[in-house]
Amino acid sequence: MRKNFISFHMVIFIVVLVSSISAAPVPGEPVVPVKDTVTMVDLGAKTCIPCKLMAPILEELKEEYDGRAAVIFIDVWEDRSQGKRFAISSIPTQIFYDKHGNEVYRHKGFYSKKDIKKWLDILIERK
Repeated sequence: MRKNFISFHMVIFIVVLVSSISAAPVPGEPVVPVKDTVTMVDLGAKTCIPCKLMAPILEELKEEYDGRAAVIFIDVWEDRSQGKRFAISSIPTQIFYDKHGNEVYRHKGFYSKKDIKKWLDILIERK
């Protein structure tokens, strides 16, 4: 009985240890969501047509929302693990997080600057 008790606790210890290691940020991997900041991540590829159309929009939004929200692009063709990490099924996909790190909205496909701004503004105003 004591042997089973010790074995059970060893398994629990290993599971907790492995899960804490896998939750640690990988060097070079973008930190998403950004701590205490409204975050919009666009998951796409530099060579996908709708993603190419969104690229200048994302650059403009990065400048417009500097200091108020994080706008991040991740190329899931360059780093395929990111598709799994964010559970995406098509590109581009935009995911919006509130300043507490909670995912609040997800959109698939091209997304206009006006629509992205609407979500960013709503999330910035939220307490």
